[in-house]
Amino acid sequence: MTEVSPPHEIAHLARVELFSPKPAETVEFFTKFLGMYISHQEGQSVYLRGYEDPYQWSLKVTEAAQAGMGHAALRASSAEALERRAKSLSADTSAEGRWHEDEFGYGKNYRYLSPDGHVLDLVWEAEHYQAPAELQSKILTRASKKPLQGIPVKRIDHLNLMSSDVTAVKESFQRHLGFRTTERVVDGDVEIGAWMSSNILGHEVATMKDMTGGHGKLHHVAFFYGNAQHNIDAAEMFRDYDIPIEAGPDTHGITQGQFLYVFEPGGNRIELFGEPGYLHLQPDLETKTWLMSDIDTGLAIGGAKLPWETYFTYGTPNPLSVEEHQKEFSTFGPAAQAAEEAIPDPIEESSAVANAPTDERIESVLESVDN
Repeated sequence: MTEVSPPHEIAHLARVELFSPKPAETVEFFTKFLGMYISHQEGQSVYLRGYEDPYQWSLKVTEAAQAGMGHAALRASSAEALERRAKSLSADTSAEGRWHEDEFGYGKNYRYLSPDGHVLDLVWEAEHYQAPAELQSKILTRASKKPLQGIPVKRIDHLNLMSSDVTAVKESFQRHLGFRTTERVVDGDVEIGAWMSSNILGHEVATMKDMTGGHGKLHHVAFFYGNAQHNIDAAEMFRDYDIPIEAGPDTHGITQGQFLYVFEPGGNRIELFGEPGYLHLQPDLETKTWLMSDIDTGLAIGGAKLPWETYFTYGTPNPLSVEEHQKEFSTFGPAAQAAEEAIPDPIEESSAVANAPTDERIESVLESVDN
């Protein structure tokens, strides 16, 4: 019988580092449009937080040649829990772990690689944010005042990782960190998506099949609004200011999460999360499995269409920019042809998917390219 770590050893997702080839524009996106505060700057990195994030920072933007995730960190529920989880991971030779103390506002971190190569930290010691007098909120449970800029996000919410092997990544989170899988998507006997949580949220980490055959990519980082209207307001704001909207606003059947997907200027996909979706209060909740026959509802309840050429194929790092990737996949170049073979037919035929490669559409696009 597979040994699984005890639950509640991991409290929540604490922070994410994003790489950006356009760091100034990326920081402006998060401050001007999403109302995040800058809490620290050091070297090539800028540290930001939402007005209800409890720690010094939840988002680190670091200048790099390509977009992507530098690392993500999960906070343990105690110092002892951190040691136990690190010990469990260190027994797994594929985890390649090490201790470090070089993240502003946090103490000792245990860094390791997921089975697919994502860089992950576990941490217990975290410096709580203390607002200066001018930013102190009269709402005592709020770490700082709600800013008067953009449509401000409250806090970081969750992380979605693209993986070559969904099951391997899922089982690592379950075995070593005590996560439970709340929902999953299967294509026959193959898992192509898993949503996992260490608390009552529907998910704090998800992993989806990388249909391009890549490893260790980021699909998206999500930030929490807690209000469906904010997603609508944000969509209007992004439209006016030419921020590319990928899909939404709408609601996923999976997790019942209200979504709005956009691309920040550096090329990373960002999700704005409306209401929190389904909360898993019961301790004996069974994993819900979505079959291909359920996929229309699973992807989008309200009629939104997720674009085939990006949502199921684009992650970071990526040798192509978002625009270049869209062109490559919308004109069915070689990489798109490989993805078309990997993506299950029920997804491509789903009413919740746009621009999927039907024979007629491929023929029409290729004829227009030749002309």
